[in-house]
Amino acid sequence: MLNRLDLRGAALARDLRGVLPRAAVDVQSTVETVRPVCNDVHARGDAAVLDATERFDGVRPDGLRVPAEALKVALESLDPAVRDALEEATRRARLVHEAQRRSDVTVEVAPGSRVTERWVPVRRVGLYVPGGRVAYPSSVVMNVVPAQVAGVESLAVASPPADGPLPHPAILAACALLGVEEVYAVGGAQAIAMFAYGTETCPPVDVVTGPGNVYVTAAKRLLRGIIGVDAEAGATEIGILADDTASPVHVAADLIAQAEHDPLAACLLVSPSTALLDAVDVELARQIPLTRHRERVETALAGQGAAVLVDDVDAGLRVVDEWAAEHLEVQTEGAAGVAARVRNAGAIFVGSYAPVSLGDYLAGSNHVLPTGGTARHTSGLSVQSFLRGVHVIECDRDALAAVAPRVAALGGAEDLQAHVDAVDVRVNGA
Repeated sequence: MLNRLDLRGAALARDLRGVLPRAAVDVQSTVETVRPVCNDVHARGDAAVLDATERFDGVRPDGLRVPAEALKVALESLDPAVRDALEEATRRARLVHEAQRRSDVTVEVAPGSRVTERWVPVRRVGLYVPGGRVAYPSSVVMNVVPAQVAGVESLAVASPPADGPLPHPAILAACALLGVEEVYAVGGAQAIAMFAYGTETCPPVDVVTGPGNVYVTAAKRLLRGIIGVDAEAGATEIGILADDTASPVHVAADLIAQAEHDPLAACLLVSPSTALLDAVDVELARQIPLTRHRERVETALAGQGAAVLVDDVDAGLRVVDEWAAEHLEVQTEGAAGVAARVRNAGAIFVGSYAPVSLGDYLAGSNHVLPTGGTARHTSGLSVQSFLRGVHVIECDRDALAAVAPRVAALGGAEDLQAHVDAVDVRVNGA
């Protein structure tokens, strides 16, 4: 069922990044596609955003901002079971993200000379919640909670029209539940440009976070520097490292669960057990016909799905570290110890009873995670995404005098005499 790659023995010495499957998404070329849209928003503001929304989403809202009454109605109409789940997801997310909030730290580097690192929240953020095939009220929680915990004073959410001219009611309800009043019926590159440049209706922001399609990702890349961005979160992916102790029923279910997100979803199973890979194929054949989004799942597994056979769990660790999955499940004997050895992953799910589905909704962790191998250098969304570290330097005259000869030595070595003079005038006078 899954395309099988045999990376036992010498085969593991190959360039794994060129062998392991992923969706072929060319973000850089898409930058040129979104550039005119972003430039138009910069030049014409609201009118350009409305034109782009009509062009790409097939609807022209009366205005960009969602009326307060629509938020209120959406919350009042929300299924009680969904509301309960969102409230519990929020509670758990707050617990985890509050533990991330860094405290200011002061270090006395010498008598009379101190450096304090202050953690200061950005003033205003734009939080993107994708629409498209399904609604993601859980992504409202994942974006809003860390921003609120960080102390950001101004939060705006953008999500594409889905229910006529408005975003999906569940997204609006989640915004209302979390106290977010500034919500825009805008998606795609035009939403990122609206946040970056500001328009008549939407003031510019400092940071934009949240996952989206390739056009959102390309706009983030184009506008990085004008705004801060969290990451280039593209097509979703799961890696599973499993041995013969894993349940093939669970493994197959988790591959299907990830594949139902998107035909471009990437699903990689890595194991030293041929018997497990065979059993998973049998389970996939049994479970796929029963799943709601069968066509989407089959497309993803055929396009970017693979089962990788390795010599042992150590070799499997090398494979998953090279692939650097957005989500990595470890279903092996001694799973916690194996998971502790993983270097590259957006989030790691340990053991048989910690599926990615839990992390998507109610683990308390954040599901806005790096994709496309960027987990090698990028973290998932967190409170730190909304904070800036600022050094505050204090020094009295005696402490400056004590270090003046070393400033003179370094300033002289770099031929920056005015640096030396700026210290000398304080220590020795004009």
